[in-house]
Amino acid sequence: MKTKILVVEDDLPLAESIQEYLTIEGYQVEIESNGEHAVSRILQWQPALVLLDVMLPNKDGLTVCREVRQSYSGYILMFTAREEEIDQVVGLEIGADDYLLKPVKPRLLLAKIKAFLRRGHPTDPLAIKPQTKESITFGQLIINTHNRTVCLATQHIQLTDGEYDLLLLLAKNAGVILSRSDIVEQIKGYHYDGIERGVDNHISQLRKKLGDNARNPIKIKTIRSKGYLFVVSAW
Repeated sequence: MKTKILVVEDDLPLAESIQEYLTIEGYQVEIESNGEHAVSRILQWQPALVLLDVMLPNKDGLTVCREVRQSYSGYILMFTAREEEIDQVVGLEIGADDYLLKPVKPRLLLAKIKAFLRRGHPTDPLAIKPQTKESITFGQLIINTHNRTVCLATQHIQLTDGEYDLLLLLAKNAGVILSRSDIVEQIKGYHYDGIERGVDNHISQLRKKLGDNARNPIKIKTIRSKGYLFVVSAW
């Protein structure tokens, strides 16, 4: 059974070229060009992954993402032609898993899709691999690796898949500096191009949700010119 991907994009030549490319790669791909229709289309079809443009007629991509996120558990990869960080941060904050800047590079897009799908569908019980240890604990922080949940001081912390994967990687390497290249290659499965800001945006959101100080973080520190450090004693 082919993996279903929905392309929500009003630039039809671009959408059709993506559809053709991914179909050749073995995916079942459909196109929706209207933001207003995209919400019901996503919820009814329940694709494994949605490629969602930010700028859409009738309803923009950020609004579509916000409206479907509570009832749709698949992956959302957003397209944006804007380089302003606010678009990227807002998209990740409301539930997008990652983003790509236009013009879309087919090989990079395919690499991101394959990296997402290697994780398995979030609602697929077969995607939950047996764990020898079901939780990782640092002070008041508990990361449950079986059901992918996070608690801090007994409070459940709502994270996107991308944020959870990054936090888990940092926690498993507590006390070790991880570069952006390390993080991208281990989580997403492709080489870091030196431009992508997804890791930085996820770090920003993790600090916000986990009560870290954005200007002077003590839990997840930025080590200048080297990467990020999960501090064992800060939790």
